[in-house]
Formats: sequence, C-alpha cells, structure tokens
Amino acid sequence: MTSAPRTVACPLPGRRRGRGYPRAAPAAPAPPRTPLPAGRLPRVSRLMALALRLDHLVRTGTIADYATLARLGHVSRARVSQIMNLLLLAPDIQEALLFLPPTQRGRDPLHLRQLQPLAALLDWQQQRRLWRQLQGHASSQPPG
Repeated sequence: MTSAPRTVACPLPGRRRGRGYPRAAPAAPAPPRTPLPAGRLPRVSRLMALALRLDHLVRTGTIADYATLARLGHVSRARVSQIMNLLLLAPDIQEALLFLPPTQRGRDPLHLRQLQPLAALLDWQQQRRLWRQLQGHASSQPPG
C-alpha cells in the first residue's frame, strides 16, 4: 500500500512576488537633499571632534586607556597625546575649532602644531590671547 504525497501549507513572513501578485506601490520620491557646503572641513576641526569622542570612550570605560586607543588606531601613543591635548584648550577655543569655516581650496590656515603651545598653557586667559593672535595670523595668509 502506497501513501499519497501530502502537501503542507503555511504562511511565511514577507510577501511573495510573482505572477498574479500586485506590485508594490512605487516609493515616494526622496526629499531633495540639502547641498553640502563647498570646501572641506579643516583637519583641526576633525581632530577636535576626534579628541572629544575618544575622551568619551575612555571616560565611559569602552576603551581602557590611551595606549589602547593608540594600538586600535594604529598610531603612536605620542600622536594620541597630541590629539588629546586639544582637550586642554579653553572651552570657547574648542568650540571655535569645531565650527571653523570650510577650507575652500589649498591648505588649511590652522594646523595642530600651532595649537600645541596654547594647550601647554594652564591659564585660559593666556590661551585666549594667543588664540586671537593666531586667528589674526591665519586670516592674513593668502589662500592656496
């Protein structure tokens, strides 16, 4: 005696697309994108944001210490220290670094090596005085 083949029907998640099934409604057109500002973000702005992010990772315990950061980032511990020294700047200088205008062409007017002497100062008033001088020097340089 042979048994007849059995068919088991059960619903599966998702929708079957094939003959006889209606097509999905066309997707609504994507909203127009706001154009990105011309130029590129200055390197010191990116480094300042990186310093803030790395500090958060160390403070929350996600990363054990700066040596681990250096190992994970494939950079020297000295380089991590240079970047993290940006956190020693006065808060208003840090904010100014984060919101520097985009560099339109050529080199950035401000470099990390110019900020290291400011970060070495403990007095925020002295930092601010040197920051103003540095800004005046950076804006007087011709682009390119």
